Parts: sequence; structure tokens; C-alpha cells
Amino acid sequence: MAKYILKRLLSMVVVFFGVSVLIFTLLYFTPGDPARMILGDEATEEQILKLQDELGLNDSYIEQYGRFIGNALKGDLGVSYVTGRPVTQDILSRFPTTIKLALLSTLVAVIIAIPLGVLSAIYQNKLIDNLSRIIGLFGVSMPQFWQAILLIILFSLQLRWLPASGSYGWQYWILPSFTIGIHMASTILRITRASMLDTLKNDYIMTARAKGTKEFWVITRHALKNALIPIVTVLGLRFGNALSGSVIAESIFALPGLGKLIVDAIKARDYPVVQASVFLISISYCVINLAVDILYTYINPQIKEQLRRK
Repeated sequence: MAKYILKRLLSMVVVFFGVSVLIFTLLYFTPGDPARMILGDEATEEQILKLQDELGLNDSYIEQYGRFIGNALKGDLGVSYVTGRPVTQDILSRFPTTIKLALLSTLVAVIIAIPLGVLSAIYQNKLIDNLSRIIGLFGVSMPQFWQAILLIILFSLQLRWLPASGSYGWQYWILPSFTIGIHMASTILRITRASMLDTLKNDYIMTARAKGTKEFWVITRHALKNALIPIVTVLGLRFGNALSGSVIAESIFALPGLGKLIVDAIKARDYPVVQASVFLISISYCVINLAVDILYTYINPQIKEQLRRK
């Protein structure tokens, strides 16, 4: 097991390096001059050239990337062009909000998707199954920004039950969590249904029923437990997507998270903030995938035995 984790950690190092090259290259060739954006239209060419030299924007691609990766390995992700503060400070102050939103959204998705997916598999082609498939199709088809706007119009403007924006209490998190959670639930619901349908056809399910085991324990202990591998896989992927996909929700609901920070940084051509934020999300995504792989061994002992033999 330790050998497997070590291999995954080494592969993550390669992924981090590739992500850093990709992020830096895309931003390097992105049109726009950060120095001109910072100084404004009234700045002279001499002022712009001076600021470009101070920021190192006139250096070659290799020099700029080498400086970026060298500082990143030391924990220094640069200084914001706009605020002048260390990028690490801005990110660490915003990232907890994004993590909180992702966790709440995942909780909403699990509460909706897994029970409906299990019921859909048990009562295949019945009313509950048809309703679940409609909910899944609705969640996949509707864009998040449009869904967020509809929720604000209904629950904030019309019913006046929930606030439309901000993060000043628990009630401010309900609409953003449901906006992302419903979209996540649609995928998890379909995977849960398909996995449960395959599991319910296995011989050990019929054996458990033939022994007189109560149906509740047949579904929870035997069927659902053995159907968890694909469910956990997609759950981990969707949680990673929630970290990066929270940009839309945070912008619409004015949440001070990492997503909104990225949007503001892109508008201002604040490249150090964009690079560091995307890089942090990529690292988080890799760590989540590693955690999911380790979780497999606890869900299915056969996987742990196979890794032990290797």
C-alpha cells in the first residue's frame, strides 16, 4: 500500500510540473499588457516600460518560467500586480470559502442523488425512476449561471426567503450550494442508478434474499456497498470540479472565494494571482484523486489485497 501511494505521489510531481508549464505558457501568450492595465490609459510609454522592467515582463520565456517555478518551490507564488500583497496571502484568505462551498454542494448532491439513484434501481421503470431521470436530465441540461439566476428570482426576489448575495450567515450559503449541488447530483444520480442495477443482478444478491435477509439489509449491506466504487469515483471528480467550477457561483452570489478572485485577476491581467490560483486548484484535484484511490481499498478489500501483492 505504501509503495502504491509513493508511486502516485511521484506521478503527481510530474502532473504538477506539466500543469505549471501549461498555465504559465497560456498566460505568457495571452494578449494584453499588465503594466498598461495597472497604470491606465494616461500613462506614458516611459512609465509603462519602467514598470515592465520592474515586473520582469521584458525577460524571455525561459527566464520568467524559471523564476516562477523556482519561487513556487520555495512557497513564494509572487506578488499581486494590483494589490502589491503576496499572492499566497490573498489565496489563503479566499480558499477556505471555496472549500466550504464545495463541501456543502457535495453534501447537497449526495443527499439528493444517492437515495434517488438507489430507489430508481429498485423500482426500475416505475414512477420514482422516471422522476429521477427527469431530475437528472434537468440538472445536466441547465447551465449553472441560468439556474443561479432562477433561484435568486424565486427565493430572493419573489418569496424573499433567502438573501441573494453575500456570506454573512448560514442562510447565505443555501442558494450557492444548491446551484452547484443540483448540477453535481444529476451525474451522481445516474451513476448510482446504473451501478445499483448491475449489482442487483449478481448471484450473491439472490443468495442473500434466498436466506431470508431483510430487503433493507440486502440493499444497504450487499448491493450499495458493492456499488460504491463508481459512485465514489464520480463523487471525487465532481468535488474537484466544484473547486474549479465555483467561479460562476461565487461571481453571481458575491462570495469572497477563490473563483471570484480568479475572475477579478483575469480582468486586471493580474497574472501571478491567476497562475497561483489555477495551480492550487490543480494540486487540490490531484490530492482528491489520490484520496479516492486510497478510499477504494477500504470499500473493496480485494483491491487492497491486489495492491499488497504488487
